[in-house]
Amino acid sequence: MKAKSQRRILVVDDDAAVRKMLSRVLAEEGYGVVCASDGADAVQSAAAAAPDLVLLDLSLREKSGWEVFQRLTRIKPLVPVIIITGKANQLFTALSAGAGALLEKPLHFPRLLETVRSLLAETVETRLARMTGKLADFHYLPAY
Repeated sequence: MKAKSQRRILVVDDDAAVRKMLSRVLAEEGYGVVCASDGADAVQSAAAAAPDLVLLDLSLREKSGWEVFQRLTRIKPLVPVIIITGKANQLFTALSAGAGALLEKPLHFPRLLETVRSLLAETVETRLARMTGKLADFHYLPAY
């Protein structure tokens, strides 16, 4: 397993302030952070940087977050993805898509970091089970 400082997290959000805030929080925990402001940039970054985890906002300007999710998981099928959203009623879509977690805004950073650590520590078998619709841990953090 890679040391935390070697773990790369791709943050995908079209809001520069959110990207900056998430980058700062994750970097303070020792993670390497790569940011993308849109779907095309996210896919390109995932292909080039081989992230260990993706934080993906659903509200992107030119493409839906779910479309970006599909493209990312085609490139990196085993990468855990945390969906971040302010949209209601995304739980069942996230579960059926094979996302590792759904975090609703506003974000609670200690719970976000706990979810990141948990998903980075899970086994390949758990990720495969989730992707194929089998019983696997799913992290749901509703807005507080």
